[in-house]
Amino acid sequence: MSQPTPTPTAPPAKRGLVTRFLDGVERVGNRLPDPAVLFLILMLATWALSALLANVSFGEIDPRSGEPVQIVNLLSGGSLTAFMATMVKTFVNFAPLGVVLVAMLGLGVAEHTGFINAALRAMLAVTPRMLLTPAVIAVGILSHIAVDAGYVLVIPLGAVIFYAAGRHPLAGIAAAFAGVSGGFSATFFVPSSLDPLLAGLTQEAARLLDPAIEINPLNNWFFTTASTFLIVAVGWFLTDRVIEPRLKNTPVDGDTSQMPTMEPLAPHERRGLVAALIAGGIAVGLFALSLLPEGTPWAAPAEGLAPGTNPLLAFTAPLMQSIVALIFIFFLIPGVVYGYVSGTVKTHRDIIAGMSTAMAGMGYYIVMAFFAAQFIYAFGQSNLGVLMAIKGANGLQALGLPMALTVVGIVLLSGMVNLVVGSASAKWALIGAIMVPMLMQLGVSPDLTQAAYRVGDSSTNIITPLLPYFPLIVVFCQRYVKSAGVGTLLALMLPFSVTLLVVWSAFLIGFWALGIPLGVGSTYTYAPAG
Repeated sequence: MSQPTPTPTAPPAKRGLVTRFLDGVERVGNRLPDPAVLFLILMLATWALSALLANVSFGEIDPRSGEPVQIVNLLSGGSLTAFMATMVKTFVNFAPLGVVLVAMLGLGVAEHTGFINAALRAMLAVTPRMLLTPAVIAVGILSHIAVDAGYVLVIPLGAVIFYAAGRHPLAGIAAAFAGVSGGFSATFFVPSSLDPLLAGLTQEAARLLDPAIEINPLNNWFFTTASTFLIVAVGWFLTDRVIEPRLKNTPVDGDTSQMPTMEPLAPHERRGLVAALIAGGIAVGLFALSLLPEGTPWAAPAEGLAPGTNPLLAFTAPLMQSIVALIFIFFLIPGVVYGYVSGTVKTHRDIIAGMSTAMAGMGYYIVMAFFAAQFIYAFGQSNLGVLMAIKGANGLQALGLPMALTVVGIVLLSGMVNLVVGSASAKWALIGAIMVPMLMQLGVSPDLTQAAYRVGDSSTNIITPLLPYFPLIVVFCQRYVKSAGVGTLLALMLPFSVTLLVVWSAFLIGFWALGIPLGVGSTYTYAPAG
């Protein structure tokens, strides 16, 4: 029997205050222009604001240059011609574009041949329904070791897993998104490339005040590992008790022929799945062997790495730079093997058809990515984000709050800046150069400042349309609910964002109050020299 599409089966129950508020967020958000047009409007607004502020003198110092922040007039002749000259380059070099398209080629083959469908049905046959939510969130957090792979891999699979289990697919997207992005700074025991990257920026900022200070790349590892269990618990509760009940009356009206079903595996499917898993296992095994030799070409050169950094997990390591290509290969191989063994593939043309189908489904995302890339480029060139970040940090310093409240202030400031500056490393490079030495003078260690930043940055990742992958996730929602838009996704994720800001901040304060180390070689306080 096919799993029926979730549809309303009972009269709508009385909706509580929180549900009505989220419904309002969704309605308002979905009345906004199409995301592509919204990015265009934001870009034009950035141009206009940059022209108005270009001649205003600001006292804030840009940490990158040591000079006062100067807003660049994007409506000047030079800026407009530079914009036109770089438009194609800006689009082609938009980082999420290549990541999404290359990964989707391999995923498209695995989906087209039926491998993903069969694998999920086999997994769901032995996985208790009640554990699906925490499993999806945990996998989303674990995906951080693969840089941005979770956005193109775990989030769509969250929807597929929930739908195949008879649950609402948008709840699966919300759970996966909460793990991948809301828990972006959590680590499931295995450090991610973000750890040494942020620690390196923290060290550079701290050395503005103390040239001899050393920051361990794993200075937040204990805290981020413990945070995984907190995020899974929070996400599990919100998905099952808040998000999914609210979605009960939201019909799934996508193309049901493209959605997974829960029939038992037929003999030819079982043969294909076994062969595909064996082929995939051999590929993974051979790849793992290539990582073992000392001096493996997958590792980053030891020169220039911070002490204690695993050369395989360094941001510059070929392994970390090849994650998307590896996703492509590790889905292509079992997908092809499954197709030939199960009989869903007859010739190589069927493989190419699977890739073509996947690319056809990405048409809307490509359009949105074009406008998103142009807006993000314009916003970065204008220096408006830099000005907002510096003003926020200076305002926090002026308040002179106690240490616990200062930590919460860092969290909130980071969360607000995250709404206008998307990249975690770029944002920390900007505000960290101000906040780290500023708070060191107040007795707050760089390790604690960095941990507070990571909490705020992760908590609001899931509600900022400036997240480069936000348009893609809207597209994932529309596969199941055609009317889904930016407002739908915001309403789904707002409970996660607000709850994580509160609970995760309290968790960090608890770590500090109990004196639990944040990570390797970390401290909570800093004693200024003299």
